[in-house]
Amino acid sequence: MPCAFAGAVALAALSAAPAAAETQLERGKYLVTIMDCTGCHTPGALIGKPDMARYLGGADVGFQIPTVGIFYPPNLTPDRETGLGAWSAAEIVDAVRKGVRPDGRMLVPVMPFPSYSALSDADAMALAVYLKSLPPVKHTVLGPIGPAEKAPAPYLTVVMPK
Repeated sequence: MPCAFAGAVALAALSAAPAAAETQLERGKYLVTIMDCTGCHTPGALIGKPDMARYLGGADVGFQIPTVGIFYPPNLTPDRETGLGAWSAAEIVDAVRKGVRPDGRMLVPVMPFPSYSALSDADAMALAVYLKSLPPVKHTVLGPIGPAEKAPAPYLTVVMPK
């Protein structure tokens, strides 16, 4: 009888694993929605015409921070060449919570990583797992563009408080 009980417990644990993974993906999708990742990272969203065929594929409109430069929200899909495909889940979590890319470059304050730093470990990982699960979108984003360079695409100017 103890073997039957142990087998039932093991079977229950195995069948719960896919449900937990599904819950993590659903949580990640929910977080992407409430954090409004689409608002900046989906082409066309900043002009009110989001191209959902390129969902989270990177913006065509940038943000200028005077004296710093112009930054275009990057491709968040798992495309290996133009998106986050070469990033680990932990590297995505660091970018979202700490504002640091794998290459060490800091993200600009237009990306609200200081607010996202409060994400729990579970939520940050759910977000990363969801982003890694998306269909890859091949879309190269401009920039960053230095303060003295001319931007070839539209941008919004952000005035930073002193």
